[in-house]
Amino acid sequence: MKKYLLLIALIIAAIVYITFKSTEPQDMSVLEATQSDKIVALSTFTIIADMVAEVGGDKVDSISLTKPGAEIHGYQPTPDDLVQASKADIMFENGMNLEVWTEKLRASIPNVTVVRVSTNVAVQYISEDAYAGKPNPHAWMSPEQGLIYIENIRQGLTTAAPEHAAYFAAQAAAYSDKIRAVDNKLEQALGQLPENNRVLVSCEGAFSYLTNDYNLEEEYLWAINSESQGSPQQVAKIIEVVKAKKIPAVFCESTVEPRIQQEVVAATGARLGGVLFVDSLSPKDGPASTYLKLLEHTANTIISGLTKES
Repeated sequence: MKKYLLLIALIIAAIVYITFKSTEPQDMSVLEATQSDKIVALSTFTIIADMVAEVGGDKVDSISLTKPGAEIHGYQPTPDDLVQASKADIMFENGMNLEVWTEKLRASIPNVTVVRVSTNVAVQYISEDAYAGKPNPHAWMSPEQGLIYIENIRQGLTTAAPEHAAYFAAQAAAYSDKIRAVDNKLEQALGQLPENNRVLVSCEGAFSYLTNDYNLEEEYLWAINSESQGSPQQVAKIIEVVKAKKIPAVFCESTVEPRIQQEVVAATGARLGGVLFVDSLSPKDGPASTYLKLLEHTANTIISGLTKES
């Protein structure tokens, strides 16, 4: 009798074990299938990748080719970048001569759809320097133009995965509402700057869209980040402007070494008003870890720099 009961117990234990072992790989395969169902969206830099993540939600794996803090104008794709790009289902770029290096990238992924997120923005053109007549690529610095980016991203993701069209539409609508809220906040805040103190002096001329939106005047050392930036002529011009207009503070961007702007500070007595984020988000623990935070941080830094007492 005891042998019979022992045999039954062993059979039951075996059944339980086999059942557990058979379900464990099945659960893992389901998890892997769920992960693989996500669209892999590659963006050329962090700001676009953040926008794509907001619109794509849990249907998209949003990846930035460049890391936070990277200078994107003269970036050169690495072999690892080309490998990463080959895994993408869709790629998002800004365009307007910002990422001229994507030509090499495109050649390595001929079958990947590339979406230009700046399509249909109200383009502003550079008026001086060697780039005169070319589009200023930094349209995302205007929340109003940022909304156009979101619509282009929605359309791109919908084309890539039409079965999620309603989901992407809802995500884009909710995110657009957040951008409009930040736009209203910036308009009220920057509108409080006094009329005689509404000049934004930066290293790169990356704020044309922002200054146009909020009725500010823009001055800069150079139009586009390049190897020829920071010439004596550029510095002398800004020193003269800062002195003539009695501008209390000048600024530089997170991806630019502020040494040249420090020369302006030393020659004029103006303050270095702070670091502005334009071409890249900050790391996650920084002040501009998302597109919305970047816009708010920029406005707060400008206001603090131009209104702070010496």
